[in-house]
Amino acid sequence: MITSYFPRYVALFAICVLCVSALDTFIASVYEHAVILPNRTETPVSKEEALLLMNKNIDVLENAVKLAARQGAHIIVTPEDGIYGWVFTRETIYPYLEDIPDPEVNWIPCTDPQRNHS
Repeated sequence: MITSYFPRYVALFAICVLCVSALDTFIASVYEHAVILPNRTETPVSKEEALLLMNKNIDVLENAVKLAARQGAHIIVTPEDGIYGWVFTRETIYPYLEDIPDPEVNWIPCTDPQRNHS
């Protein structure tokens, strides 16, 4: 039997929304940072280098989110392109993207990660 964590996440999200909406006021935090980019964004990087750069940006965002939460923020807004940046061409952004399989395909990436890997 395959169990899905999705219903649990939905329930947790609903509880968080209810808790915040029950407040008369809330504290919001908006965070922006200089995205860590490759030295030359017009030259493609490997998938591994792209993941390394994205993980560095996630680490920066994680620290900022934790700090905002410790300071009482209920809602934390981060940059839309805060993980990978924005100054790319169609060709150079490709290593930063993730393939999303057709929903009609019966494939579980966690149990068979190499099946549809390009």
